[in-house]
Amino acid sequence: MQIGIVGLGRMGGNIAVRLTRFGHDVVVYDRDAAAVEKTVARAEPGRAAGASSLADVVAQLRGPRKIVWSMLPAGDITEETVMSLAGLMGRGDIVIDGGNTYYKDDIRRARVLAEKGIDYLDIGTSGGVWGLDRGYCMMYGGAREAADHIDPILAALAPGMGDIPRTPERDREGLDPRAEQGYLYCGPAGSGHFVKMVHNGIEYGMMQAFAEGFDVMYRKDSPLLAEDERFSLNMADIAEVWRRGSVVSSWLLDLTAQALANNGELSKFSGEVSDSGEGRWTIEAAIEEAVPVPVMTAALFTRFRSRSDNTFAEKILSAMRFGFGGHVESKG
Repeated sequence: MQIGIVGLGRMGGNIAVRLTRFGHDVVVYDRDAAAVEKTVARAEPGRAAGASSLADVVAQLRGPRKIVWSMLPAGDITEETVMSLAGLMGRGDIVIDGGNTYYKDDIRRARVLAEKGIDYLDIGTSGGVWGLDRGYCMMYGGAREAADHIDPILAALAPGMGDIPRTPERDREGLDPRAEQGYLYCGPAGSGHFVKMVHNGIEYGMMQAFAEGFDVMYRKDSPLLAEDERFSLNMADIAEVWRRGSVVSSWLLDLTAQALANNGELSKFSGEVSDSGEGRWTIEAAIEEAVPVPVMTAALFTRFRSRSDNTFAEKILSAMRFGFGGHVESKG
């Protein structure tokens, strides 16, 4: 298939390159012309073309049904891009938002674009800077027919089953086989980003649990403790041993072990931990539904607090965010 990719940052550029590796053609655009040149150079020969504007992207797309994927930060820039594309594209075309957009914005945009006969798909995309090689876990919503139309694109971006064992009884009726491949149609417009939003809220809680646990161990040699109760523990070795058969083994633990092996004190991280919106939105949704989410709420509030006073726990959080998403936080 052929698809336009708008926004060539940490994930957008890699998405474009991965698609060319699987035989798809891409037309790529970014406000930074250097990012366009770099992406075309990294892509498979002859499968990527650079564009100078959104209009140029649409003009270069062939066939009766044009597809453009926006991979930009949530907010005004995505709003402007989607609405500009709505003015450039026609009936039957497909606009995709693969960023971390607030799901209620998806519902509104899908309604506006439907009036023009344009299909809008929201694709929650997880995989960070590792997605180029590992693939991307995707949760998507919108018109089912449009979603099915782009299935070859999603299949190329998804990680596939890999070496993860099958879940028992996954072959029973009613379960979507694509979930095993790492991508899932969730329902109408907004549902994809809603599921991704909750995914990120859970991620906040998991990261916070690791961070607090390592902080407890890091401080076990505190002078506040009786001398015979003090232990000088090696954080890098503990992270490594937990990776080997422990029930808390995970990709987040892998990233923590990698960061600690590189620098046990995590001195290159300030511990000032940002939040990109999904944690807040998840808590707002929980409030609307009257669902208690104390772990995720505490994790979000800890990120707020980290910007005024940092601990080893916040450095662990910073290290994990850098590991999976390339998020760079200033050194204190």
